[in-house]
Amino acid sequence: MGVETTRPGVGTELPPLEIPVTRTLIVAGAIASRDYQDVHHDAELARQKGSPDIFMNILTTNGLVGRYVTDYFGPTAELRKVAIRLGAPNYPGDTMVLTGRIEELDDERGTATVRVVGANGLGNHVTGTVTLTFTEATVTVTLTDEADS
Repeated sequence: MGVETTRPGVGTELPPLEIPVTRTLIVAGAIASRDYQDVHHDAELARQKGSPDIFMNILTTNGLVGRYVTDYFGPTAELRKVAIRLGAPNYPGDTMVLTGRIEELDDERGTATVRVVGANGLGNHVTGTVTLTFTEATVTVTLTDEADS
């Protein structure tokens, strides 16, 4: 395919992004966001509190959702609002698959709203919407074939 520029519209599905949920990702995300709750880094204490293992914090999930959407829209996209709700926990050894769909697109205002779902082996880990603005009024997406990268 090479490099192709396309004009997404309402209803456009973003390509899925698989994120392996590792202990390193969970602990690093908690440390980076200064969330020192033991359930995010100490498996034994998490078990004592009723969880089968450590689990990802909301700030890490929030960052991954933002990354997913801005990676799709590119460097002219800026996050304006991220409204998410957590569901099933992300435990080590699972995979979270992020999917998205453009729900609103306003070229005049340079905004887009994307509905995002992040599912793992237990169900939906995260659901919500992300609103973006663009420094260029017309939204285009550059697609590259990974084989060409």
